[in-house]
Amino acid sequence: MRRLDRYILKEVVLAWLAVTGVLLAILLTNQVAAVLERAADNQYPRSAVLTLIGLSTVQNLPVVVPIGLLLGVVLAFGRLWHESEMTAAQACGVGLARIYVPITGLALVVTACLAWLTLDLAPRAAEHAYALRNEALRSGQFSAIVPGQFRSFGGGGIVIYARGAAPDGTLDRVFIKRSRGEAVEVTLAARASHAISADGTLHTITLYDGVRYEGIPGSSRFRIMRFAEQVLPVRLPDLALGRQRVEAVPTRALLASRASADRAELHWRVALPLMAITLTLLAVPLSRLRPRQSRYSRVWIAVLIYFLYSNLASAGRVWIERGVVPEWLGLWWVHVALIAFALLVMAVPRVAARLRYRAEAAA
Repeated sequence: MRRLDRYILKEVVLAWLAVTGVLLAILLTNQVAAVLERAADNQYPRSAVLTLIGLSTVQNLPVVVPIGLLLGVVLAFGRLWHESEMTAAQACGVGLARIYVPITGLALVVTACLAWLTLDLAPRAAEHAYALRNEALRSGQFSAIVPGQFRSFGGGGIVIYARGAAPDGTLDRVFIKRSRGEAVEVTLAARASHAISADGTLHTITLYDGVRYEGIPGSSRFRIMRFAEQVLPVRLPDLALGRQRVEAVPTRALLASRASADRAELHWRVALPLMAITLTLLAVPLSRLRPRQSRYSRVWIAVLIYFLYSNLASAGRVWIERGVVPEWLGLWWVHVALIAFALLVMAVPRVAARLRYRAEAAA
């Protein structure tokens, strides 16, 4: 029996790691695109980009692992049923309870790791990501204009480019584009100086020997103004952190809080590890195949069940936050509903077999 347990566990673990790796690669692709877009818009330092990608992966990993485990069990047992290995094991007296032994052990280990991730590591990663993002924005405010690179202020409302710089810091051949509603101002200057206030929120750009074009794109009305010197102040918003986001609040603080948003976040953190063990309970009977049925025929059912399960949990989280569902009920009703469905899936083949046996005996 131990050899059979090791064999089943090996098949499930390999399939689970393969599915989780693919899902994590897709997640990383989306996260890299989002972080790079935000870094380009807010002038993040290069050193902060990889760290933000890693922290974002840690925050989203608890969402990927449960569906990876569900699909891993379904694919592994689908192969065993398709190649009649499970049929041979049952013919040797191996029952469903025995099959659950290695799978339950794996599910308990994954659940414990997910509990550590969601209750401790993910909140600390979120807090570190917010602090790093704020520090990157602040360092971007204090940084000077680099020749040969476009620099944007105010979310792209002002774009500045300098072709070169003198040894004393004076910028040469400066281009500035500024948007004011529908109107656009384009300024070209031979030289410019750049000064930053002590708090980094005010950038003063002094332009020399230039020309400014003002107008509305698509319109024939525009104005040209030449100048010998022009001062362009750029005021940046304050980077005060404000209220800490709920996903970065430590779990101990959530336990002590009575706010509806904090309680909803607490129930969500507890729900993610429970998803792993409840989905594993369902995956074993769900993966049972009929003769000549494809080994992948139950995958779409597993994906559908996961999306219904996760969407119900997400909706329940919002309902707790809005007071629609009482806080004491939490998200437990979602887990109970899935466990009841899993028990029903396990009971249907047995009941059908007994009814078929009675019908054959009566005939």
